[in-house]
Amino acid sequence: MLSTGGDFMTTVYDFDATRENGETYSLAAYQGHPLLIVNTATKCGLAPQFAGLEAIYEKYKDQGLIVLGFPSNQFKQELSDSEAAAQACRTTYGVSFPMHTINPVNGDDALPLFKFLTTNTKGAFGHAIKWNFTKFLIDADGNIVERFAPATTPEKIEPAIDRLLGQSQQA
Repeated sequence: MLSTGGDFMTTVYDFDATRENGETYSLAAYQGHPLLIVNTATKCGLAPQFAGLEAIYEKYKDQGLIVLGFPSNQFKQELSDSEAAAQACRTTYGVSFPMHTINPVNGDDALPLFKFLTTNTKGAFGHAIKWNFTKFLIDADGNIVERFAPATTPEKIEPAIDRLLGQSQQA
């Protein structure tokens, strides 16, 4: 488990998120489920990864895996409206996994969840998210298992998901 200082232990389940329709909820609603958290953008050259993310969601959701999409316009590749961005994902790529409001993923204004994720992991260029489609694999206890670069396709993440789910089923 990751610590944010002192005796207080933090997991992703300690954070709130806001669905594309404006409804705020606690990620604790997913407690006991492994997660794949992805910062997304519908106008990014990597947007075809939505199809691969949906395929992973469909393949593994009966084993408890939940994919969560968090759009960001920090790289100027997202629509300006959260509901329109989510609808574009559904229409163009068949996305059925939960999508959220558009938020920054870096800097002082970053979504607290992403501050936590980036503070506790490093990518090729340090802690900050350098591009859309950075992915974070989270175990069923809410702990960060692994961070994946934007260019890492969802299909290349499957071995890590298989390992994680194999461990979850043995526990």
